[in-house]
Amino acid sequence: MEQYSKRYPQEKVYLHLDKDYYAAGETMWFKAYVLLQGQPSLSATNLYVELVDKAGNVVSKKLISVGGATGSGAFELPDNFKAGQYQLRAYTAWMLNFDPEYLFYKNIEIFDPAKPIGPTPKAPATDFAVNFFPEGGNLIAGVAGRVAFKAIDQQGYPQEVNGIIQNLKGETVALVKTTRDGMGMFDLTPGAGETYKALIQTAKGQQKTILLPVVKTSGVGLKVFNKGTRIFYQTLPATKDNPMYNNMMIVAQMQQHIVYKAKLNAAEGQMSGFIPTKELPSGIVQLTIFNAEGLPLAERLAFVRKNDFLPLNLQNIAVNTQPRQKNTLEIKIPDTMLTSLSVSITDADNIVKDQDENNIISNLLLTSDLKGYISNPSQYFKDTDPATLQGLDLIMMTNGWRRFSWEKILHNYMPDIKYPYEQGLLLKGVATTNKGAAVLANGKVDFILKQPIDTSTAFSSVTTNDKGEFAVDRLQFVDTINVFYRANDPNKSWKDVDVKFEPHFFEKKEAVTLPYPFRTTVEIENRVLTTYLSTVAENTAVTKSIANKPIFLKEVNVREKRLSKTESVEQRYATGMFNAGDGYAFDLTRDEAGSLSIFQYLQSKVPGLSINLTDPNGPALNWRGGPPVLFLNEMPTNISMLSNINLGDVAFIKVLRPTFVGGFGGSSGAIAVYTRKGGDSKADVDTRGFEKYRKGGYNIVKEFYAPDYTVRKEIHILQDKRLTLYWNPNLIADSLTHTAKISFYNNDFTRRFRIVVEGMGEDGSVGRTEQLLQ
Repeated sequence: MEQYSKRYPQEKVYLHLDKDYYAAGETMWFKAYVLLQGQPSLSATNLYVELVDKAGNVVSKKLISVGGATGSGAFELPDNFKAGQYQLRAYTAWMLNFDPEYLFYKNIEIFDPAKPIGPTPKAPATDFAVNFFPEGGNLIAGVAGRVAFKAIDQQGYPQEVNGIIQNLKGETVALVKTTRDGMGMFDLTPGAGETYKALIQTAKGQQKTILLPVVKTSGVGLKVFNKGTRIFYQTLPATKDNPMYNNMMIVAQMQQHIVYKAKLNAAEGQMSGFIPTKELPSGIVQLTIFNAEGLPLAERLAFVRKNDFLPLNLQNIAVNTQPRQKNTLEIKIPDTMLTSLSVSITDADNIVKDQDENNIISNLLLTSDLKGYISNPSQYFKDTDPATLQGLDLIMMTNGWRRFSWEKILHNYMPDIKYPYEQGLLLKGVATTNKGAAVLANGKVDFILKQPIDTSTAFSSVTTNDKGEFAVDRLQFVDTINVFYRANDPNKSWKDVDVKFEPHFFEKKEAVTLPYPFRTTVEIENRVLTTYLSTVAENTAVTKSIANKPIFLKEVNVREKRLSKTESVEQRYATGMFNAGDGYAFDLTRDEAGSLSIFQYLQSKVPGLSINLTDPNGPALNWRGGPPVLFLNEMPTNISMLSNINLGDVAFIKVLRPTFVGGFGGSSGAIAVYTRKGGDSKADVDTRGFEKYRKGGYNIVKEFYAPDYTVRKEIHILQDKRLTLYWNPNLIADSLTHTAKISFYNNDFTRRFRIVVEGMGEDGSVGRTEQLLQ
């Protein structure tokens, strides 16, 4: 298990959206959280997000840059976007090596503002099915056990049923009645040679007779009682005298780590015990009983429910529901750790909440580890009432563990890794000579990478292997770059060399098979839907007016001190928190730097920053007890990527003091490196003799528009019809007060605001708070 865990760590993705449904013309805002083995996935760099229609066509997709285990982006839905049901799916390349059911999925309904038709109605239940799950896995003759069941309709929604269990003689031996979301449980002591059937009916009178699983004469029963502070288990062998039951083992694993193991011996009465949960985090524990040959005999899931969620509390709320008035509030976070937060504030009357809620807590702790549909999973995390915990235990009994198979692990059948763990963007291909007849072994391919968006230029050179293959990895750029390339054959002129680039899987157009059915999403009253869609249509018209309206500025006389050369370079390059951050600035636009590398240049230039260039593993950085966070053109990067950059291509470096916090960077400051833009480039690079190839990069993150009504602007004469009033995927908390401040202006009509805050701590804990403000 430990070997499997190290070689195949489990990565998860969760997306927080600003709301649960959209209309054509709107923007779908999202924040991504990426975890690896339950911790923030600090090594993740690439996230793929797709919007898929009912036919499996990817209608829109985004490549998102991830840094500090988070990333953000948006889908702009054009006015003519086709209304209907869609699924949003998100994943890393590493997650594609495993079962596709464990990617992130969310059903999304998209409406047409011109046709206020209600959401796709939920189809009436015309058929139903009931599955039975004996605790531990099997019905065993003579062993008293519990049997859980789950009833669903033809769409997979929970179905309420009742009925009886009969034996061969037609005697009733148990009663069946659903207690929560189509689930229930009954006790049964199976007899040897017996067959059991269930006579079931729905509230509408539909009836079915269903056979229960076959009764086995050998094996062990497994009863689990989850007491919260510890999980009690009891194993019950089919017979007392069979020596096979004297050499068994029970193993409990959580997040691919063994958390408990004990020997079981029927002859000596060692058949029960407690699993202490004091040191365990919230999540699913899998208990398995193995025989002496290492084959699983029985299995059961249990949920460890702790109050270890990230506490997020709203305070100092000042609400003003008058048109265009300012609203303020604060979010209090724990003072012991760094956090990453995303906040959405929407009109609570126009934007209805999805009752089938699967939030950051229920997704990452529950549904991301189980296959199939669980109805309204967030309900199991709202409180710790006995009824809620019983419902959670029913979920554990009616869902098997499917992330990996013990039999495969024990026989060394490991997953086939088709997609390596990605670090940055990759440019790979094959070089051939003689019109493709022979590979260019041990040759060289030179690259000039030009970014049209800011005219920056980078250089790279790579040797081919004996198969003519080459790869340039750890690239980071947004939008699209022009790749100028030229291959050199050491024995002949380069003109005879062909280079063929291998397209990345995300660049191919392929229909996808979605493992989850398209379900009706939010139930919305027609009156609310009509108002919502007319507001969207009006807001789209306003947005178009803003985009098309030329803004004439009044003539002003500017009297201000002239910026120093370094300050003006900083203003051109550094934005947002990088510009505001306190630190040391280095202008390299006109320097002929004598240093060979960025780290050699910075050595001894920043007080307290230690740079050791003699470390065999590459440059070692330390500032106030830890390594600073690294950025390239304001995107997260690493030491090896910065080491490969030619200092002559660097325009500006800003070293931010250790108070800087961006993502989960730690509190050891940051180094932001900027490559040259147009105007700061040295004489334009000669690309004659080079072929050209275009390569797509990370999507540019669109900025959320929020007006400031304290400043008079001409566009403020237009109506304000925003429905998402505030969206911030990267809310930064003050490191001294441990609070994050939010302020936003009301639109022209909202009377009630719904605020949703979701977040993750640096220890992997997740949290959520929701409140109506009025």
